[in-house]
Amino acid sequence: MFLKNIKSVIGQNLHNLKGWSSKRKIIVIESDDWGSIRMPSKEVYDSLIESSIRVDRDFFARYDSLASESDLNALFDVLLSHRDKNGNNPVITANVIVANPDFEKIRASDFSAYFYERCDDTMRQYPKHAKALSLWKEGMQKRIFHPQLHGREHLNINLWMKFLTENSPETRMAFDKNMFAINPEISSEKRSTYMAAFEYQHPSEIEGQREIIKQAQQIFTELFGYKSKSFIAPNYIWDAALESTMNDCGIQYIQSSRSQITPKDASGKRRYIKHFTGEKNKHGQLFLVRNCIFEPAVDVSKKHVEVCLSQIEAAFRWRKPAIISSHRINYVGFIDENNRIANLKMLDELLRKVLKKWPDAEFMTSDQLGDLISSGH
Repeated sequence: MFLKNIKSVIGQNLHNLKGWSSKRKIIVIESDDWGSIRMPSKEVYDSLIESSIRVDRDFFARYDSLASESDLNALFDVLLSHRDKNGNNPVITANVIVANPDFEKIRASDFSAYFYERCDDTMRQYPKHAKALSLWKEGMQKRIFHPQLHGREHLNINLWMKFLTENSPETRMAFDKNMFAINPEISSEKRSTYMAAFEYQHPSEIEGQREIIKQAQQIFTELFGYKSKSFIAPNYIWDAALESTMNDCGIQYIQSSRSQITPKDASGKRRYIKHFTGEKNKHGQLFLVRNCIFEPAVDVSKKHVEVCLSQIEAAFRWRKPAIISSHRINYVGFIDENNRIANLKMLDELLRKVLKKWPDAEFMTSDQLGDLISSGH
């Protein structure tokens, strides 16, 4: 355990050596998956367990779903209860999936064609979500919920449609329950995850992916009235060839984990390309790299507040912004309310301790940070 802790501390410091620096203590909270479907209901969850599909072994299947009105109100209450030295509340950079499969139309086509619907249309079909988009916009007005682009769907359409067309029993069964995300680790099917939207079987699929990015930005603009300046690829998997399309669509900043994961090549191998905050690609786009993690829903064994505080401290030690990864799963209680309650309590504790330890901390969105770096200040 001692050696593990030493390695963790060394890793935190090494990760913060390169990149843009500032004396300002900047905190960005990046939260993925808003708008994307996952587990449709507790009833569906229970029926899968009864069918011996061990969704209880997958944290996302256990807890993640579209955020209900109650989920959003509870999250906003926590954010509004804290302010930084500039009077700003903590703000969630909410990375939004703007569309989901239109199950009825796909079924009506006898699985011969793919159709999608906007995420707000999906939310209206859920029992406690009709006003969710309105609440997002209230959060935008209060500057505590700031949408940015995560993709059109959180779904590898070609792979999913292949299994549907082949009448794969488990995928068809999930489809009948208006879901697609049965983790391959608990699945009876031998396949990759459906969640990696920009994975491909052959590089020729990139042209279709370019169109998806263009459509995603168009829908995003329709929903929120502005173009997203930043983008993060689902599952952190994308081919660098897509960055030119992102640039053409107005994407100036690429959010990333510590490594960009490339799609598998012909031999089945991937590359893991390390980036750093402030790095520029050939299109002049800046990378914003996450260096802190607050994901209590996916690992109940960790002391998440203490771990995240340690990571923030390491970032500030090297004069780096603290960019925190914190997915939607941590803040939803539509499937299990206790998940939301427990994790919001920890978020509240984290924010309180951050402001006590660093009273000069400043909360920003991803694109605000990108603008600051671009300005040269």
